[in-house]
Amino acid sequence: MEIKFKATVLIVDASPDHLVLMKDQLQGRYHAKLARTGAEALQLARLAPRPDLILLDADLADMDARDVLRELRGEFLNEGTAVVFLTEGDRDAEQRAFRGGASDVIARPVSAEALKARVALHLELMALRGAHQERDSQLEFQVAERIRETVSMQDATIMAMATLAESRDASIANHLRRTQLFFTVLARELRFHGRFSTELTDASIALMAKAAPLHDIGKVAVPDAILMKPGRLTPDEFNLMKQHTVHGRDAIAGVEKTLGGTNPFLRYAREITYSHQERWDGSGYPQGLEGEGIPLSARLMAVADVYDALISKRVYRPAFTHETAVELIRQSSGEHFDPDIVDAMLVVEEQFRAIATEFPDAAQA
Repeated sequence: MEIKFKATVLIVDASPDHLVLMKDQLQGRYHAKLARTGAEALQLARLAPRPDLILLDADLADMDARDVLRELRGEFLNEGTAVVFLTEGDRDAEQRAFRGGASDVIARPVSAEALKARVALHLELMALRGAHQERDSQLEFQVAERIRETVSMQDATIMAMATLAESRDASIANHLRRTQLFFTVLARELRFHGRFSTELTDASIALMAKAAPLHDIGKVAVPDAILMKPGRLTPDEFNLMKQHTVHGRDAIAGVEKTLGGTNPFLRYAREITYSHQERWDGSGYPQGLEGEGIPLSARLMAVADVYDALISKRVYRPAFTHETAVELIRQSSGEHFDPDIVDAMLVVEEQFRAIATEFPDAAQA
């Protein structure tokens, strides 16, 4: 492989004659820097251009050559810079050089042909390593870009599916975005709470929040006459409405069956769709779960969903104020909602208010 740049070689040798000789042998093809001591070598290594290769006398007068090498590697050299020790030819000196971190050892007397060949070899190896590193970096970047594209497509698909379930009610245009953000704020506030610290990791919060917009996906199976009814539902109609949790659960379970298994995202999506209407005191639906028998993801979704429903205008009532919504949720602590999640909401209620203001429904904007 041809060297496409004029490399810099730092020659460190206690003998002026050796310095001049090696400079003459390498001059023309390489840019040579000369130092007679370890201290001079360290000074020159600081200056641009930094050396691409170092020829280092193993017997310097002022410093142990291995100490010079340690300081050079620690502060001034690139990872791939070769350091070739020049020794007097005895095996012990050669072994000490390699133990001290030398890339190679050349025994004196050094012929011009051998010196040129070894220098060219190490610089070619350095260039190859650089090319491989550049290629690896490009591949890593391409893989990261593909992952980002895939995640973006997944997020868009999830939001599209969730929006389809809500599309028959124009009054809740930003409902999905708001509830996802409310959910995330609550989860992040609770992640350092003793009860939740194990389950609420950064990774799990991200997956739960990604699944949150799917909470009402089962409404696609609810008839328009029930979903859009402006007045109070009859008991039979309400029983049909409650089935949206089952329909949502079944949709996610169908995906799991098709894949031949589940994963954390699908598990959270199934929990949220099926159990977000459960109540802390056991009076919710569809299973009548209570307390910690309700999945944490669903308990978080319950607070986010009810707060958003309260501050949103409906055909049969106006929107409640933020203060009223927060107070109603506070009063339902221990009955409808997990008390610790309500306490977390009271801590971050101003963030809830800000989200509601930033993402109003079309009729309120």
